[in-house]
Amino acid sequence: MTILVAGATGNAGRQVVGELLALGQQVRAVTRNAALARLPEQVEVVEGDLTRPETIPFDGVTGVHLLSNAGADYAELLSGPELVRRAEKAGVRRITVLWSGYRSPMEEAVTASSLEWTVLRPMDFMSNALVWAESVREKGEVREPFAGARSALVHEGDIGAVAAAVLVRGGHGGRTYTLTGPEALTVPQQVAAISAATGQEIRYVEQSEDEARAEMLAAGRPVEIVDVLLGWKRDMPAEGYTVVPTVEDVLGRPARSFAGWAEEHAGDFRQRSR
Repeated sequence: MTILVAGATGNAGRQVVGELLALGQQVRAVTRNAALARLPEQVEVVEGDLTRPETIPFDGVTGVHLLSNAGADYAELLSGPELVRRAEKAGVRRITVLWSGYRSPMEEAVTASSLEWTVLRPMDFMSNALVWAESVREKGEVREPFAGARSALVHEGDIGAVAAAVLVRGGHGGRTYTLTGPEALTVPQQVAAISAATGQEIRYVEQSEDEARAEMLAAGRPVEIVDVLLGWKRDMPAEGYTVVPTVEDVLGRPARSFAGWAEEHAGDFRQRSR
């Protein structure tokens, strides 16, 4: 069967594609720029934009992996209802939706549909730590606020594996799955794991909230997104730091650790010789 993966070049999307291929599925990957996709040659790569539902080719597809936001800026995807309507009309059977951190029109449309739907709610991607890579390479430090805040980070590979298992094997319809790793970690603990993986000393520098806000705004992030991200870290809801066994329940193996993730990505953080 053919499964369509939207956001196929993102941190989680690439993992969904890889896991589906490993399960012997045909994959149609949707991206805004096919020339830059760099996906395995057996993948059918097509250009499409979730904000323009008519560009998403649902024909001949039995399963779909969708996002609930419109891009890297976490903007709300208002076209969700039309995307779901088109998927239903095309005969799609199963659908997974990757949660963006808030209830969205996409999630509302999917859960009200006739499709066999599953919403995946990862609390925090381990791959988000890659935003520190340049600072670690150049300065040997990580600057972040809220040193004591813990997060039950999940490996993006586990997100992909759960999505693929749900789409291929079925039996998860009508469920919302919170996805976490095996432990809740603070930023200093994450930095320590990266330091151990690289074999190099990395300093953690605690920012004030105002310093973090100014830095994020200077990087071009919209103010409303900055407010959401800082609010989440400042007042972390219990689900953000509570470890749950969903990954192991679905996959039959333990969720992957941040220490393991850090070893996989040690090359991204290696400091440049001076």
